[in-house]
Amino acid sequence: MKVAIVFGTRPEAIKMAPLIKELDRRKIEHTIIVTAQHREILDQKLEVFNIKPHYDLDIMQHDQDLFYVTTAVLNEIKPVLLKEKPDVLLVQGDTTTTFAASLAAYYFKIPVGHVEAGLRTWNKFNPYPEEINRQLTTRIAEFHFAPTEWAKNNLVREGIKPNNIFVTGNTVIDALLMIVDPKYQFPEEPLRSIDFINHRIILLTSHRRENFGEPMEQVFSACRYLVEHNPDVELIYPVHPNPNVQKKAKEILANVPRVHLIEPMEYKPFVQVMNKAYFILTDSGGVQEEAPTLGKPVLVLRKTTERPEAIEVGTAKLVGTDKNVIIKEAQQLLSDKSKYLEMATKTNPYGDGKASERIVNILLEKIH
Repeated sequence: MKVAIVFGTRPEAIKMAPLIKELDRRKIEHTIIVTAQHREILDQKLEVFNIKPHYDLDIMQHDQDLFYVTTAVLNEIKPVLLKEKPDVLLVQGDTTTTFAASLAAYYFKIPVGHVEAGLRTWNKFNPYPEEINRQLTTRIAEFHFAPTEWAKNNLVREGIKPNNIFVTGNTVIDALLMIVDPKYQFPEEPLRSIDFINHRIILLTSHRRENFGEPMEQVFSACRYLVEHNPDVELIYPVHPNPNVQKKAKEILANVPRVHLIEPMEYKPFVQVMNKAYFILTDSGGVQEEAPTLGKPVLVLRKTTERPEAIEVGTAKLVGTDKNVIIKEAQQLLSDKSKYLEMATKTNPYGDGKASERIVNILLEKIH
């Protein structure tokens, strides 16, 4: 069996890393292809997991749009697939890299294995363009590695043959458990000087395209209010490099005492911040999956989520981007210990850390 693995963004790198390590461990031939849809923050993840790609398509351009990313991936991956001729191409999640690479594999009649298949909001513009990227990849894929039964049921309802769907758990939990370290010491400021013991830390991640503009202003204003009205609270925000995010973050949160606007973090220290945080405000899909394993309540800064399992179990709550709603829900976690513990002590619905092992077992069984 010869496997090709394609990814291009930070979340994909994190979620594919355990799978690559499992292929390494079992000495299965594989080719790693990165598109570098996101360059700098992707490179950080490759370094953390000590992954060296065989091919780097290096497509990222300043202010790139979806037309460019889609066509660049298609054009640049074509000669690689022609040369390598893998038995299966593995893609992850919902990025434009995922969809375009799957389409390229389809053109060459290479079977596609979709890691984290079956997530849905059924709103094609939220998240945008991720919802449609994921749905289109489903139509192309041969092997559907669903993280949960809910995701599997979505695929069955869409006409995917049950024999082609495999519930594996989510590989992000594999990655998290590889990295988390309760004894970790932050090497640099400002994290090194933050009082994680006596202060309650809110971790914010916010970067989604559909939240640009007014929604993001509301989120940042709510965060500012929470810090200013709770003297023992500090906010850590690794600011995404997108100029739309940077501008608003600086306008509203710069120079506010106990607010720490920092550069995007490598995965290892980011996991430790999650582990030390009191709770998390996020519009990230991956964080919704990771935080429950660490016992951290999550307030989801989105109108919809393709990860409803955490909402149903009670480890996460959908709060949207309205300033007043965010303040109300966050303040409740800060002031009501029973409500906090109610969210913090639930079991993570996304897996046990053995998803990668299951995926490799399935591939070995199915590909001859």
